[in-house]
Amino acid sequence: MHVLVTGGTGLIGSAVVAELLGNGHTVLALARSDASAQAVKAAGAEPLRGALADLDTLRAGAARADGVIHLAFHHDFSSADAVTRSVAEESAALTALGEALLGSDRPLVTCSGTPHVPGRASTEADPLMTEGPLGGRGRTVTSVLGLSTRGVRSSAVRLPRTVHHQGAGGFAGILTDIARRTGVSGYPGDGTQRWPAVHALDAAALFRLALERAEAGTAWHAVADEGDQVRDIASVIGRRLNLPVESVPPEAFGPLGQIFAADQPSSSAHTRQALGWEPKHPGLLEDLENIQP
Repeated sequence: MHVLVTGGTGLIGSAVVAELLGNGHTVLALARSDASAQAVKAAGAEPLRGALADLDTLRAGAARADGVIHLAFHHDFSSADAVTRSVAEESAALTALGEALLGSDRPLVTCSGTPHVPGRASTEADPLMTEGPLGGRGRTVTSVLGLSTRGVRSSAVRLPRTVHHQGAGGFAGILTDIARRTGVSGYPGDGTQRWPAVHALDAAALFRLALERAEAGTAWHAVADEGDQVRDIASVIGRRLNLPVESVPPEAFGPLGQIFAADQPSSSAHTRQALGWEPKHPGLLEDLENIQP
């Protein structure tokens, strides 16, 4: 397939582009800057100059493609208003991409987070969260899956709280950045809450499988580690950075504090069985050993 990828130069996107190219696909990747365009070319893909807000560019790119993988998101968690703006931008982009694929039976693979289900690990059958700081993303992805009734082979890969590579990425990466800035490797509450995780290279393989095989209207879980305790994550970060490890109030994490404090394990049993996906790369706690002091 000739695949349009948004977010193709990010941590996950660059892995997805490499995975697609390594398995016989060609890639048209959205690039919002000269540097991004050069990175896309260096990876062996074709750049499509434009930003996520350039809806006409997205429509034109989708029209040229046999399928679309959407990964781009403006990760600005500095305030509730910033999160709202990022969610609205992504919603408009996905709407444009979906409209361009109506009636074509071409695949549109988008992403979301794994849902939070109190008391147990979430599964692929659980609905997405539609409330809270990132609830708008859940509503948008649900709408995208609804395009399955309008001639789009839409699917969603649900990503865990940390998608990591070489010690960077996801919520664990945010904890690392906060630790560097504050001088304390902090965790909310007693730290026994669990976050699921996956290596970026394993996530990339699942995006490819969803593009190639997923039935319309389906959701999949890119979960390798069902749930690492946040205290254990903070402990590795503290040791690598030579910083104290302490419990801090959830408010210290800004608009993500409520999410950080929740126990959120997740399962990928159905995904592994149905798509034959099997994670092969290091788990989160092992990968965090790559953090440089």
